[in-house]
Amino acid sequence: MIKNFIQLSDFTGPQLSGLIDRTIAEKPAYLAGTGATTLPRKTLALLFEKPSLRTRVSFEVAMTQLGGRSTYLDQMTVGLGQRESVKDVARVLGRMCDGIMARTFSHDVIKELAEYASVPVINGLTDYCHPCQAMADMVTVKEHFGDLAGRTLVFVGDGNNVARSLAVACIKLGMKFVLACPQGYQLEESFFEILLLEHPEADCQMIHDADKAVANADVIYADTWVSMGQEEEKAQRVDAFKGFQINAELLAKAPDNAIVLHCLPAYRDYEITDEIFEANATHILNEAENRLHFQRTLLNALLADGGIE
Repeated sequence: MIKNFIQLSDFTGPQLSGLIDRTIAEKPAYLAGTGATTLPRKTLALLFEKPSLRTRVSFEVAMTQLGGRSTYLDQMTVGLGQRESVKDVARVLGRMCDGIMARTFSHDVIKELAEYASVPVINGLTDYCHPCQAMADMVTVKEHFGDLAGRTLVFVGDGNNVARSLAVACIKLGMKFVLACPQGYQLEESFFEILLLEHPEADCQMIHDADKAVANADVIYADTWVSMGQEEEKAQRVDAFKGFQINAELLAKAPDNAIVLHCLPAYRDYEITDEIFEANATHILNEAENRLHFQRTLLNALLADGGIE
């Protein structure tokens, strides 16, 4: 029984698939306002070093729908790792709340929270990975295509935290993962080596030609070229990622049934043109909404059921 949600590599393919299927099955009842309120009198601490629209709103709404509540704590309030040690924050919140969702810079902070907290800890994002986002993406892809196995997801952009979680999700769920990025912005080779040792049948690759990468894509995925904390690199990154914009010319190289996803926020006419964003807005906004639906299922699994089997 796994009681925390830290990174997707902690889980098996069937465990991840089970969460996806449960999300899709439970979604209609909550949309209709008839979903079960499984967390009455439960409180989730929302701990933010990095601000976010979707992460905050989705967890707050999910707790409300489940009959519980959340309490928002920003870095100015807590001083995580500065005014107060991470382990002390974890132990205090564990005595007052029923779960902790944290969105931090360092992945080690999330792991330390999980080590010392007596309640479930959920990774809302770190610089290393973004597991909740990747799982909402998988829900979106399965809802659209009806299946995941054999599909090809092409991430066009920086080898960042989202790309890393999507790679793990794809490999564990029987999908092909392709990272199309400029030289110097790829995921580390050691990351793939470890994954392939565990999943020798996995189909994944990194390529530095976006046109070739999308040739057999089912999903073409965009993310910002400049993440929080990289603002000083903006000019350098914008120059490096020329040729990796998701635009009409690139989509002309892809199959007609390919969809475009974006984890948001989107910077129009940088990583994706306004035209292509709007043409795929339904898919992208479904993807954003599925953050709520997946995270509600995750809260049910961790806080109501006691963990993920």
